[in-house]
Amino acid sequence: MSLTLTNSFGGRKEPFAPWSPDEVRMYVCGPTVYSFAHIGNARPAVVFDVLARVLRSRFSNVIYARNLTDIDDKINAAALAQGVPIGVITERYTAAYHEDMAALGVLPPTIEPKVTEHVPDIIGLIGRLIGEGHAYEAQAHILFHVPSFKDYGALSRRSPEDMIAGARVEVAPFKRHPADFVLWKPSAPDQPGWNSPWGRGRPGWHIECSAMIERHLGTAIDIHGGGQDLIFPHHENEIAQGTRARYWIHNGFVTVEGRKMSKSLGNVLLVRDLLRQAPGEAIRYALLSAHYRQPLDWTAQRLQHAKRSLDRLYGLVSDPHAVRLVAWDPTILAPFRAALDDDLNTPSALAELFRFGHLLQQAQTPETRGAWRAALIEAGGMLGLLQQTPEDWFQQSSPITDEFDVVRIEKLAAERSRARAARAFDQADRIRKQLDELGVTVEDKGEQTQWRRALS
Repeated sequence: MSLTLTNSFGGRKEPFAPWSPDEVRMYVCGPTVYSFAHIGNARPAVVFDVLARVLRSRFSNVIYARNLTDIDDKINAAALAQGVPIGVITERYTAAYHEDMAALGVLPPTIEPKVTEHVPDIIGLIGRLIGEGHAYEAQAHILFHVPSFKDYGALSRRSPEDMIAGARVEVAPFKRHPADFVLWKPSAPDQPGWNSPWGRGRPGWHIECSAMIERHLGTAIDIHGGGQDLIFPHHENEIAQGTRARYWIHNGFVTVEGRKMSKSLGNVLLVRDLLRQAPGEAIRYALLSAHYRQPLDWTAQRLQHAKRSLDRLYGLVSDPHAVRLVAWDPTILAPFRAALDDDLNTPSALAELFRFGHLLQQAQTPETRGAWRAALIEAGGMLGLLQQTPEDWFQQSSPITDEFDVVRIEKLAAERSRARAARAFDQADRIRKQLDELGVTVEDKGEQTQWRRALS
């Protein structure tokens, strides 16, 4: 089965065919690094990480670029408030973003361009747009003249008039047309700025990605991705500036307990706060539990369900009766691969993991059990799941709730190991009962007692 993806440009599911037969070039809009990442920032990072894994399983060369926006008025405001250069702000939150995404199992992209490192490319692109009649200078600003691009609105499938109404379009009296957008703007003495043919200033938001794509991936790429909120105006404006992608892929919004996530509602969920409630792998599972194109409502129940699901899957992986090193037929992964090939259908792919687990439990020989165990781990890896040892998972995940007294549990487990080594089996049984009452499942590995939180 060939990989199919829903192309926002046209809104149809299409077979994926890159420009070059064995190379894929993908660009995804990354974060603006002025604050900690929230769960809405994490969704595209996880979604496109899975897509990159799927592509790498099919193509020998996948170049995945995800940018960091480190020039922005919010960054400027934070730096001014703290009396530090913008680099102090952006380096702090870039490091935090990397740390949080690593905790979610997100692999680093091939290229991670920063806007501050591409200002000459941006200036060069702006100069070219002026020369082509697409941009003009007005009051020390350079603006893109939207009517100069006749196909404006093709991605969002709306007329310019509809897009202007209530959209994120800056109103300025020097614009020739209300939809015109800023490519370059002047900087005050207390703001960061770069010298340009139009004076000291800084780039607008939309031009940065077009310049970085052209610099690292060329004039035509295979996939351009991001959140659904970027379709207009950001990606629409990139197309007007000359960005060409064969497939435009967008993930749906994240809500929290049925409400839009916003500072005014006080429901912005930071990834690092969620990591205090559950392991990163559980957060990742929760983000993949809905199809990427659909809205995802984040709830405490969704996170706990993800945690319990991984408890069950890791319990299956730890099957003591499965042969660990066994040859197995990779074609048994076909239904799982078919789910991902069908527009990255992660809910169906997750269901396949549990089907593999069921077949593992039903298998009659250690070799067959070992084959299904290997398939389960291989498939999980495509989703960025099940790559820890079961022991590490259960030790990491067990102390998540406050009622767990880990110190006491570890002490009892050690006592039970010593009792079994001394063949004091009545004492060992009494300790097992105490651990059961604490919500712990005991597994004996040789003379060692290992434990994990019991499945609820």
